[in-house]
Amino acid sequence: MQSCSRRLMTYLNQKIGFAIHRRYFCDKAKTTLKGNANILLKQIEARILAAGPITVAEYMKEVLTNPTAGYYMNRDVFGQTGDFITSPEISQMFGELIAVWLVNEWTKCGRPTPFQIAELGPGRGTLMADILRVFSKFKIAGSDFSVSLVEVSPYLAQVQEKQLGPRQAQEDTKLPQGSQHYKQSISFYGSQVRWYNHVADLPRTFTLFLAHEFFDALPIHKLVKVDQGWREVLIDLNREDLTLRFVISRDRTPACLYRLDNESREELEVSPQSLIITQAMAARIHQDGGIGLVIDYGHEGDKTDTFRGFKNHKLHDPLVDPGTADLTADVDFSALKWAATHPRTFEDWKANLTYGTVDQKDFLTRVGINLRLEQLLASCRDEDVALNLKSAHKMLTDPMEMGSKFKFLALYPSVMEKILERYPPPGFF
Repeated sequence: MQSCSRRLMTYLNQKIGFAIHRRYFCDKAKTTLKGNANILLKQIEARILAAGPITVAEYMKEVLTNPTAGYYMNRDVFGQTGDFITSPEISQMFGELIAVWLVNEWTKCGRPTPFQIAELGPGRGTLMADILRVFSKFKIAGSDFSVSLVEVSPYLAQVQEKQLGPRQAQEDTKLPQGSQHYKQSISFYGSQVRWYNHVADLPRTFTLFLAHEFFDALPIHKLVKVDQGWREVLIDLNREDLTLRFVISRDRTPACLYRLDNESREELEVSPQSLIITQAMAARIHQDGGIGLVIDYGHEGDKTDTFRGFKNHKLHDPLVDPGTADLTADVDFSALKWAATHPRTFEDWKANLTYGTVDQKDFLTRVGINLRLEQLLASCRDEDVALNLKSAHKMLTDPMEMGSKFKFLALYPSVMEKILERYPPPGFF
């Protein structure tokens, strides 16, 4: 597998070289951050006063995706000028290696066509831009290949469109009547790009699923064990100063059913929406063929309280100024793997094969990031750029940075079991 990674990286370097031009679009948001906080807080206050405390999941959904004032809905939140930075924004190496991995696994499946790559929560589109650039060097483009993006933010969809295709394509492309997608364009390399609201709306074809920092933003329910049994943590309004606060439900709530009977933790977080999306993805992988790659920060079912906010690259109280900070929780990868391997009785699909999780440091090292860095440095004539490359490599792989915090999980259809025994997924072994 190491020789395979070296061969692919060498080919990649010969075709792409060093000069990569990134295009970032950081348009000014129409609504001020403080305005967002005031609008959302008033709406949340009115909801609590009318119907009582709300769940953390309801709060997260409202704060992140409220159509008028949601955190993700009308501004660019990524990068140095935003509230957090992602691996694809740090270096081209990350996207290139993911692209090579996808090409390798698609080839292992027999290079079926037509096929699509479907990214859930594409951010700025930086990761997909790097992937499409690499795919084009492997002659993967045109009518047999398409891009499907699952994105709920109209603002970010516009940012992604500018990142992935020429302006002429954006202006000329019109939606066909009755289409499942709400936007479409053509990439710089000639492939169709379409935007969808839900995984269920994606075309039925062989799919390479990619979810990078997607599941951590999905709503969670917080559960605690008290003397009377399991109860849910809710969000209420402090009537004295009109601030938000956590309270514990008086009785069991429906979310309490999602914990395991043998649960040993006294406190945990569950994300039903994550389980539903994972099962939808696993069903497609079994029924239509495909592979799934999930990359996120998370744990294997051992952590308890991880719900938090991020603002200006720093921790932020999630109940203060809703709409101005990102809300997130560590992904429970053990729950995702359970969802991918336990189809419901009425569903026509079989358990997926799961690989991982493995730390980002181990995955990237095994698929050739050190070699790619050497190749880029050998072609670099600018000392500052070389220092930036080394710094990016360190941030991506250092256990104290992103190297151990981020995990990789892969999903495959059960029919590939024999093939994968002989040719295991790169990066996981």
